[in-house]
Amino acid sequence: MTQGISYLDPLLDEMARQWPNNRTINIVCHGHSVPAGYFATPYVNTFHAYPHLLHKLIKERFPFAVTNVIVTAIGGENAEGGAERFEKDVLSHKPDVVTIDYSLNDRSIGLDRARSAWESMIQAALGQNIRVILCTPTWDNSWYRQDEAWQQLVQHARQVRELADRYEVALADTFRAFERNISEPADLVRYLSHVNHPTEAGHQLAAQEIAKYFVAR
Repeated sequence: MTQGISYLDPLLDEMARQWPNNRTINIVCHGHSVPAGYFATPYVNTFHAYPHLLHKLIKERFPFAVTNVIVTAIGGENAEGGAERFEKDVLSHKPDVVTIDYSLNDRSIGLDRARSAWESMIQAALGQNIRVILCTPTWDNSWYRQDEAWQQLVQHARQVRELADRYEVALADTFRAFERNISEPADLVRYLSHVNHPTEAGHQLAAQEIAKYFVAR
């Protein structure tokens, strides 16, 4: 069963502690070009991408916490690439929380290979008692066409939800957040800065989905 908003409660109690009883909290955002901060390629808009927006939301809610939001995302990468470097690039930071976001690019490797790679990362994190938040994809312009690429994205979003249920980890369902905010073609213009990259408004949807687990103390 996918975890509810209490999933991070033990960590949030630590984040509410004041100096000298607090410690540094590391949150790693792993994935492809979206968490890496690409807007209209090759422009990288770090401070309006969801890892930074998430950091700001966390600090508003936990003013005494020392937090690092570390981005290990690489543009153009799929989950197999992310899994290959997971130990070296992610676990090396000794994270308390890891977010995973690869579905936009996983269409290139298919559902089975993507599932195997996601499971590898989830298992590696849980094996070190790291909390995991799985992210369904932000939208791209295939929504306009409702073509095979769009149907594949729908299937990958569904698979991420299934993985969150299977491993009993948290789910940031950004895909459904887009769905709630888009009802006609003109709406998506507000949320897409490029073919497959969100605007700041789109990144805000992703940040808020993740931040719902960081409940203020």
